[in-house]
Amino acid sequence: MSEPSKHIDFTHRHDGEVLGGVHGGSSGQAAVVLLHGAGNGSKERLLPLLAEFTARGCRGLAFDFSGHGKSTGELRELSLRRRFEQAVAVIDARVPPAEPLILVGFSMSGQTVADLARHYGARVTALGLCAPAVYAPEAWDVPFGIGDGRFSGIIRTPGSWRGSWALDVLGAYEGRAVLVVPGTDTVIPPEVTEAVQESLTTRAQYTRFELPDADHTLGLWFRDHPEDRREFADVLLDGLDDGGWTATRAWVAKQLPEGRTVAASRFLSGGWSSQMRALTLDDGTDRVLRTFVKPFFRHHAPGLLTREADVLGLLAAHEDVPAPVPLAVDATAEHCDHPSLLMTRLPGRVRVDEEDLERRLDLLAAQLVRVHEVVPDERPRPYQAWTSADRVRAPHGALWERAVGVLRREPPSYEGCFLHRDFHPGNVLFTGAGDGLRVSGVVDWVETSWGPADLDVAHCSTALALLHGPEHGLGFRARYEAAGGRAQAAGPDHLYWRLLDALAYCPDAAKLAGPWRDSGRTDLTPEVLAGRLEVYVAGLMERYG
Repeated sequence: MSEPSKHIDFTHRHDGEVLGGVHGGSSGQAAVVLLHGAGNGSKERLLPLLAEFTARGCRGLAFDFSGHGKSTGELRELSLRRRFEQAVAVIDARVPPAEPLILVGFSMSGQTVADLARHYGARVTALGLCAPAVYAPEAWDVPFGIGDGRFSGIIRTPGSWRGSWALDVLGAYEGRAVLVVPGTDTVIPPEVTEAVQESLTTRAQYTRFELPDADHTLGLWFRDHPEDRREFADVLLDGLDDGGWTATRAWVAKQLPEGRTVAASRFLSGGWSSQMRALTLDDGTDRVLRTFVKPFFRHHAPGLLTREADVLGLLAAHEDVPAPVPLAVDATAEHCDHPSLLMTRLPGRVRVDEEDLERRLDLLAAQLVRVHEVVPDERPRPYQAWTSADRVRAPHGALWERAVGVLRREPPSYEGCFLHRDFHPGNVLFTGAGDGLRVSGVVDWVETSWGPADLDVAHCSTALALLHGPEHGLGFRARYEAAGGRAQAAGPDHLYWRLLDALAYCPDAAKLAGPWRDSGRTDLTPEVLAGRLEVYVAGLMERYG
């Protein structure tokens, strides 16, 4: 690492204010812009971090928002909008327009980083979010005041941040992203941090950078802890030219037929636990790359990806269960940036619309029957329950109390079979239309298990109830049995399996529907989904209770 360049003070006039800043370094791989937080935050505490980036060949820039540090103006007159506009003014004045941007924001500047990422688009190559905050859209243009005004009222409203457009921007971002999480944060609620992480893991090359002994004031922490400061800079800049995917790209290249290269890559809709990409080779053929980026699934990736690769190998001999062919797996990220599985791509697409619905439901039922007919040489692991009576967070009310009560028993005895375990419309591909409609693929085999056929029927039924309406979830058992499916349990026992699945989506049924909304089902609002789940559970209780 080279010596850090000298930092030069500057001032910039914007909208009647004089903004004080520092810059250093020269045109290099990117310009790093450091944005301080609210309150008594300022650029001064960020100068050691700025030096880390300029020593690595980056242009570095930090400034005080109005009302902070050496800038003029009153803090009470500042707003999220004015923060964004001031940042744009300084960046445009100090960074050449073609130079890539790395945006690093602390606390309140988490929102500002998202605003800038939306403004500058593909020019932004990396994001560093340090204990970030995001805010409701209606707060964006409101002056901060002195703590008792409209801005404070908006941000203190429980859950108001959930509608922040920052989460959508971060969810669409495809570059390098590092989320810095302190061990103790009395300012940012943990659910905000998890929502930011959920967004960043959708498409970005994501790393969670934890500082167990730090608190919310991460600018001060980096100032006083040079080893953490250096590691953060290294992590954020790692593989920058490839969007952070250097190792994965190299691994994929080694798995391709001799002479072939990846000509194009695009995200596939429908993934929730992992990022799914279609890779088009220079000869026009396609591959699919599954990558576990979310920390929870990355932790469990060795078991999940190894199991999926083994199951796909088994299914290669079963023509009536169309599944991808595994080509290579790096379940522990020994060679890749994240645990990954490379496989063939099947024809067809996920269908979550209403056209040909009755025909599709019959095809789903018949395909599930064929899945349950697979007899493996070695049984997969026993099924795992995704909730329990003690873990359900159901709404208040007699219906929900009765439903949760059904789970307060030992699981019914059952005759086990081969389960997909995550069989629903989002994991089934279709080709054709009308009489020519066919199932062309069944994907996402990471949860393959051994257990009661009722559980696969239950999971698909829950999805159908949420996606197309409660009556379709309630009627799926009959379709499955009409297609020749395995015998389902008697009333109370079958109710147990159905509720074991359905209650796993309390109170946030919208989580299951995220990929469906991305595919065009914008009608599936949290309110619609919550209402459908309640009607579906009531129907189950009436039918089988």
